[in-house]
Amino acid sequence: MLRKYAIGAIALALVVSGCGGKRTPTTPDASGGGASCEASDGRITIATGNSGGVYFVVGGGLAKLISDNSKLKASSAETGASVQNIQQLVSGTYDIAFSLADTAADAVNGAGAFNGKKEKIAALSRIYPNYTQVLVRADSGINSVADMKGKRISTGSPKSGTEVIAGRLLKSAGLNIDSDVAAQRLDLTKTADGMKDGSIDGLIWSGGLPTPQITDITTSLKDKVKFIDITPLLPEMKKISPVYDTAPIPAATYGVAEVSTIVVPNLLLVREDFAANNACAVTKLIFDKKTDLEKVHPAVKDIDKAKASATDPVPLHPGAKQALG
Repeated sequence: MLRKYAIGAIALALVVSGCGGKRTPTTPDASGGGASCEASDGRITIATGNSGGVYFVVGGGLAKLISDNSKLKASSAETGASVQNIQQLVSGTYDIAFSLADTAADAVNGAGAFNGKKEKIAALSRIYPNYTQVLVRADSGINSVADMKGKRISTGSPKSGTEVIAGRLLKSAGLNIDSDVAAQRLDLTKTADGMKDGSIDGLIWSGGLPTPQITDITTSLKDKVKFIDITPLLPEMKKISPVYDTAPIPAATYGVAEVSTIVVPNLLLVREDFAANNACAVTKLIFDKKTDLEKVHPAVKDIDKAKASATDPVPLHPGAKQALG
């Protein structure tokens, strides 16, 4: 009889310990509340963005940082970016996702592409800002967003944060993305090819500085391309979302004249039920090992711990809140 009970106890212990081996690191209690800040064993996946963009580069660096400094083994994946990232984060395809703050705000409010469905997501941190980079061919006749009427404009990958911002910029200028421009819904690699071969007149891109594919375009075409100042549209953009602000793209970034533009913060997102200890561990790593992450891409230098918890209306995950003190 004792042997029978012993076997049963061992079996129960194996079942319980097996629950911690799930690929997705969630827990029935993701509320934090002074939980451990040590990562669990397991695997996580990070949704990034286009291969030519900063999300992709920084996401790969973050995956390595996590794998090298915790029990978690992380990998990153190329995606279409913000909208797709959030949809697949919620579905369980990914565990951590990069997103523009305006798209993440739409997700928690059930607005825009989320069609009334309020997604249960939380933020690990506010990270570096994305710059809205509007680059056109110098011979295109485009000097403002309003001049894009009838032009061939790359508006970003489908279901990307870039596509969201492109639609809002065009709307703010009195244009409809579906009827007033010849919208080319291209990833950044195909966009760069189109700019270089003249098959598109301009592009709208939301990304960190510098974005490798934008560098490729400006290096290849030099004075055949120019940036457009879109800051006159800021008042209309702020009516859509208060997260928008302005900042310059310095001349040294791409070797062209400095131009002012509209910026929006990025957020690092998880599901609400992401394990509190893992949320704490990953968030803590970002700031404890920030100098290591800066070696991956200079945009990381703009990640500011003093602003990390400014994620409204997206709630800060309790584990992240613990890490940020």
